Amino acid sequence: MSANRPSEQLIRDARESDLPEILAIHNDAIAETTAIWDTEPVDLPERLAWWQARTAGGFPVLVAEIDGAVAGYASYGQWRPKSGYRFTVENSVYVADRFHRRGIATALLTELLARAERAGTVHAVIAAIESSNTTSIKLHEKFGFRTVGVLPEVGHKFGEWMGLTLMQLTLGTTELANADHDSVTSRR
Repeated sequence: MSANRPSEQLIRDARESDLPEILAIHNDAIAETTAIWDTEPVDLPERLAWWQARTAGGFPVLVAEIDGAVAGYASYGQWRPKSGYRFTVENSVYVADRFHRRGIATALLTELLARAERAGTVHAVIAAIESSNTTSIKLHEKFGFRTVGVLPEVGHKFGEWMGLTLMQLTLGTTELANADHDSVTSRR
């Protein structure tokens, strides 16, 4: 059976034992792409702290596994630290180079958005994408994300100025607004 077949992909929660492979994907994105705007690689303790913070906060960290290898990972986390943003998250999806064009990003984002819907605490999902990354922009558009803003020349990497495209998907979580309205009303 071909490794390109989606049936061989397993999307699952990341385990601590996956962190070295997640780290390799993350550091490759730092070194080779503008998907992550850091310029220095991170170490395993940093990725462990990231994974622990995400999972302790109730945020998913998913991996795509193919033949026992971590082919990609995805997560979402807090958009901004103010309490007014508590129903908004920012997503990220990364795929190892050798697994590109196999539908892995689509599979990861499908499960990630399903988790956001099931959580019942996510109203908006934000994707902040380097503006020339048309592959990621098209992926998000396929899921219904729409561009809500472009910030030109706000980042700098590889000797170039980079723009940031902000995309948003609003989920059907109207009960959140009602619950929030009720709590505000009761405090008055």
